[in-house]
Amino acid sequence: MLTVASLGREECRRRLALTGPGLVLRTGPFRSRIHTDIPHLTNTIALLYADYPVEGEDGFADFQLAFRRSGGLRRWYRPQVRFDSDGRVPFQPLPLAQAYPMFEWVMNWCVSNHAHGYLIFHAAVLQRGNAGVILPAPPGSGKSTLCGALASRGWRLLSDELTLVRPHDLALVPLPRPVSLKNASIGVLRSFAPDALFGPEVHGTTKGTIAHMRAPAASVASAGVTARATHIVFPKYIAGAAAQLAPLPKARLFTGMADNTFNYPVLGAQGFDTLGRLVESCSGHAFSYSRLDDAMALFERFAEGSQ
Repeated sequence: MLTVASLGREECRRRLALTGPGLVLRTGPFRSRIHTDIPHLTNTIALLYADYPVEGEDGFADFQLAFRRSGGLRRWYRPQVRFDSDGRVPFQPLPLAQAYPMFEWVMNWCVSNHAHGYLIFHAAVLQRGNAGVILPAPPGSGKSTLCGALASRGWRLLSDELTLVRPHDLALVPLPRPVSLKNASIGVLRSFAPDALFGPEVHGTTKGTIAHMRAPAASVASAGVTARATHIVFPKYIAGAAAQLAPLPKARLFTGMADNTFNYPVLGAQGFDTLGRLVESCSGHAFSYSRLDDAMALFERFAEGSQ
């Protein structure tokens, strides 16, 4: 299998170049043809996506993505990155230094706005043993920190941002990509997982400072293997709080999950039916924590089937 790493840096640059054939990157069930003329974006993709499969130059792609350095005066004065897809420009340019966060946001946007064969949640999802745990939560809840910590301790990362549920059988379809970390959580996870590989820190975004942790190679390699959801856990980081797990009734679980979907209204009756069956098949909990070690111990009980 051809991967980004096996291509080598020079071949990777050739394919990614605006005049090249494009790098057709496979992430879970999706293929994206990527072009860019921004060297630091090329380098970060090569670093964080080293283990990911690459399709042939003429291979099919679900998404056509180009990240270009803005022209004119913007090439020298406050340079920017501009994204376009099939000639459309759906977003405003960002400062050039934010090219890699833009790349990750665009990858999320492509799936959440177009992959309506799945019910899609803004949630992390991980699996270990017979336990499949969905972690839906708004920004600032500590979801990605918890997700990265679990992935560094042997849990299979299915996704940090987008949980894909296949409607006909409720299978969790993996979409493992780098884990997005913000502000203080970057240092927390660097200390907790010293062997993990991180991309560069990018300052001054609308979300503050951002860095990404590379997905474990084993999670990338098993991206074609679906999982089953057994638990839905709404995490919340609270400074100084002891780890506490509280059960959620099915009605609150349903509304909480509905609040975290991207395309529930788009799917209509199918979305309602899929979400209802998913909630019935899972136990639901609210989880507050401050220490990652305490969280790891509690999640191990899920994996062991004792919680």
